[in-house]
Amino acid sequence: MSDKKIPYKIYLEENEMPKQWYNVRADMKNKPAPLLNPGTLEPMTLDELSQVFCRELAKQELDDTTAYIDIPEEILKFYRMYRPAPLVRAYCLEEKLQTPAKIYYKFEGNNTSGSHKLNSAIAQAYYAKQQGLKGVTTETGAGQWGTALSMACAYFDLDCQVYMVKVSYEQKPFRREVMRTYGASVTPSPSETTEVGRKILAEHPGTTGSLGCAISEAVEVAGKSEGYRYVLGSVLNQVLLHQSIIGLETKAALDKYGITPDIIIGCAGGGSNLGGLISPFMGEKLRGEKDYQIIAVEPASCPSLTRGKYAYDFCDTGKVCPLAKMYTLGSGFMPSPNHAGGLRYHGMSSTLSQLYDDGLMEARSVEQTSVFEAAEQFARIEGILPAPESSHAIRVAIDEALKCKETGEEKTIVFGLTGTGYFDMVAYEKYNNGEMSDYIPTDADLEPGFASLPKVGK
Repeated sequence: MSDKKIPYKIYLEENEMPKQWYNVRADMKNKPAPLLNPGTLEPMTLDELSQVFCRELAKQELDDTTAYIDIPEEILKFYRMYRPAPLVRAYCLEEKLQTPAKIYYKFEGNNTSGSHKLNSAIAQAYYAKQQGLKGVTTETGAGQWGTALSMACAYFDLDCQVYMVKVSYEQKPFRREVMRTYGASVTPSPSETTEVGRKILAEHPGTTGSLGCAISEAVEVAGKSEGYRYVLGSVLNQVLLHQSIIGLETKAALDKYGITPDIIIGCAGGGSNLGGLISPFMGEKLRGEKDYQIIAVEPASCPSLTRGKYAYDFCDTGKVCPLAKMYTLGSGFMPSPNHAGGLRYHGMSSTLSQLYDDGLMEARSVEQTSVFEAAEQFARIEGILPAPESSHAIRVAIDEALKCKETGEEKTIVFGLTGTGYFDMVAYEKYNNGEMSDYIPTDADLEPGFASLPKVGK
């Protein structure tokens, strides 16, 4: 199909929005390893998981056979406020780079939370409401997930308690205030309000925190509060399921114009955006229908896929959560207080870890300054100020487009633009002032995290 017929933005009609989520695990020959009970080291049962998560979400977490799951009408109704999201042909970027590559990005930033996180937040709040709960607890790194969950809880009139990684709490006061505007309470983590927080502060005085710490605190509070459950914005199978709406819409938009991507790129922290974007394409790959080059991009400062170990590990620093088999730097790994934001998690989704281990996708790590260089280049050419997380994908998309310029190949590149960077101006300021540096942990830096890995079978 001629380029002239492809609009700058491909919008689906509301009635073309997917009515079901796609569960990529159903098509995986090698299923992700089960979550283990940290006490017994046996696979977590539905009843055990239901003590931490809402029961319906626990069912979704354990379901690796149902390919499609209906999206409840109340969630679809909420989705229509900001979905379908546009698939954008980056004509301006292509022209500036002088590349024969065709570049598309799926833009998830068109809602107040500023990111894709709302796709799962509204689902998790809905199931909490259905169960008759009073509220939920959670953690947030950069703040997008906490913002999204506060919006979803306000919609369903649920209490929302957020533990925000201390470095982000301090760097992003306005993100914190958006959460409070939507009725959430926000506590910097690690804090003195929980046993596990006090323990972490005693072991690591002055720590700027990590997602692993904040998860531990949120889980502890949920466990001790009647009528509350814990919810998580990434990593889990249920989250990747809800986020599949991103990939399903992307595929529907591409199919409308007969476009087949060669390369699909997503930033990877815990895996929610990457897993959501690639799911239907990975499904085709798993079923042997098509082949795609799929690239996960992570920060060089927190390189779980590219330098981590594939092993069972705690999902949190306080070691109160179930054990997941994943690519991990160890739950004791404390990332540097850099600006990779929500990508500063020590592990990777079990589903994505299995797909990566099976050689179905590749991973690259990129350094902070080159990420912000790509972010500013993109902002100046395409007019959107991207989140630092999203900019990891932008970096590699530009790199791949420049390779095409050298080879003359007309590859079609699709990447996920997970959200906007308006609350990340401290990071942009540091970059613009020349104060941003690259931090790559040495093997010695990674050793303490690996030493903290639990001994679990093979």
